[in-house]
Order: sequence, then structure tokens, then C-alpha cells
Amino acid sequence: MSRKSKGINAERELLHKFWGKENWCAIRVAGSGSMKYPSPDLLVSNKLRRLAIECKTSKDERKYLTEEDVQELKQFINFFGGEPWFAVKFDRDEWFFISLEDLERSGKNYVITKELLRQKGLTFEEITK
Repeated sequence: MSRKSKGINAERELLHKFWGKENWCAIRVAGSGSMKYPSPDLLVSNKLRRLAIECKTSKDERKYLTEEDVQELKQFINFFGGEPWFAVKFDRDEWFFISLEDLERSGKNYVITKELLRQKGLTFEEITK
């Protein structure tokens, strides 16, 4: 399976999880990351909260984000409003959500590790409370 297919499948998996949660809905933004306008992978709401979510997966123990990844999500939120989140799923693990404030720098980029997610991240159940 290609990386693109894996990413699309992960986005769809998370979309279905939100729709399966009472009072939550979600849409997937097709083409996010491949157009000139900043847009997250998912827009999610429960009438009280609006989440803009960028989905990431990794088979490794860490996931690197570029400065551009973070800035595009910030830029989108500045126009759209709501809460910016990165949703990360490592192979054979559950989804975790991390806020922009909790990201850690690694040189010019950012890095998300399993340890960081367990310390500062939220599980699906926690973010949908």
C-alpha cells in the first residue's frame, strides 16, 4: 500500500470514529496538502466545538512535522476559527491528539513521539468528552 493510500485510509478511519460518536460529525477535506490553500485533513464539530485536524501516521517511533505543516494549520485556524490539532496514529496503537502548543522542536522541524503523546496528548475518548 502506498503512503498516500495509507494516509487516506487513516483519515477515513478517523472520520468514521467521529461519526460513530454521539453528537459528533466530520468531513474529510479531499486534496488537503496538495492545493495552494491551507486546509486540514478533517473538520469536526459537535455544535460546541470546531476542530481542524491534520492526520499523521507512522510505522516508526516518531513522526516529524515541518514548519510548513504547523504554519498551514495555524493559518487555516486564523481564518476559520476553532481548535487546531494533530491526530497521530503509530502502527498498532490508538489515535492520539496533540495541540500545537505541546509540539516539541527538533532543529528546524517538530517531532512527535509515542512518549510525548502519552504525556501531553489526548485519546479519542478524551478529545470527544
